[in-house]
Amino acid sequence: MESRNRPAIFLLILCLLIPVGGCGKKTVAAWDDDIHIDMIVKDSRYDYWKVVKMGAEAAGKEFGVAVRFSGPTDEKNIEQQIEMVQEAIDLKTDAIVLAAGDYIELAGIAEKAILGGIPVVIIDSELKSDLVKSFIATDNVSAGKKLGEALAEKVGNTCSIAIMGFVKGTAPCVQREEGLHESLKNYPKINVLTKEYCNSNEDTAEKLTEQIVEKYPDIDAIVCLNAYGTVGTARAIEKLDLAGKVKIIGFDSTPEEISFMEKDVIQSLVVQNPFSMGYLGVKYAVDAINNADIPQRVDTGSTVIDKNNMYLPENQKLVFPFTD
Repeated sequence: MESRNRPAIFLLILCLLIPVGGCGKKTVAAWDDDIHIDMIVKDSRYDYWKVVKMGAEAAGKEFGVAVRFSGPTDEKNIEQQIEMVQEAIDLKTDAIVLAAGDYIELAGIAEKAILGGIPVVIIDSELKSDLVKSFIATDNVSAGKKLGEALAEKVGNTCSIAIMGFVKGTAPCVQREEGLHESLKNYPKINVLTKEYCNSNEDTAEKLTEQIVEKYPDIDAIVCLNAYGTVGTARAIEKLDLAGKVKIIGFDSTPEEISFMEKDVIQSLVVQNPFSMGYLGVKYAVDAINNADIPQRVDTGSTVIDKNNMYLPENQKLVFPFTD
């Protein structure tokens, strides 16, 4: 009789010592440094995501939680990102902050986490799920409209352009395209010659730009929908000695993009606020762990930056996030 009770007594002790998982979800205070939050992004190597990480780490210090940052080294490696979410589930993390590489493919594993008692906060890219706690990102339709307005300001309302998208069919790309085309309706004499997709690869964007210029030698501008496309396009335009002749309206503010803007290769950038995205992702994950109310949708905003306003105090942290 005594030996048969030992497993039950042992399990009871485990539940008392580790009140997580199958033994019941723990309620924590905001300053409990035993809280672990996994932030899993699309591409851990890129500057944009490094700024997201900076925001997440700042929130981790402020709220006394441990943040583990990870992500594939290729935005298209959806399977690896799914495996990373599964690993976080297996480690019984307290919450997950996820920038999903695919609107549909990551939904299943995210919902698995939620149904297992792990809150999931989505940043940057929307996910096809009604179960996620909060979505924190740039309003990409609005940002796309700003691309169109910046184009009209820098190039004029009568011109021929190409559009450099990134990963075809992904929610941010579709939404930015939508906003751009909506804005271009106000300028019927802006002619879209072609739309290409670089698959978030700078080398691909560079080659595509060379092909576009060869096919359309009288092109006036290229509008780029993310940083990879912007950098690759700028490299090609500089290499072809077309800076200023073929204008570039781009997206985000990596150090290389800012360098190209200073050299007048890029005329305008629509800049997001990745630091706030990372910070708020962790903040609301802590709130979700504590069963506090959190907003369902948060727009972290976007700003049009050019050579005239890039050094203004209010734009410094957006343009130069790695400086103190």
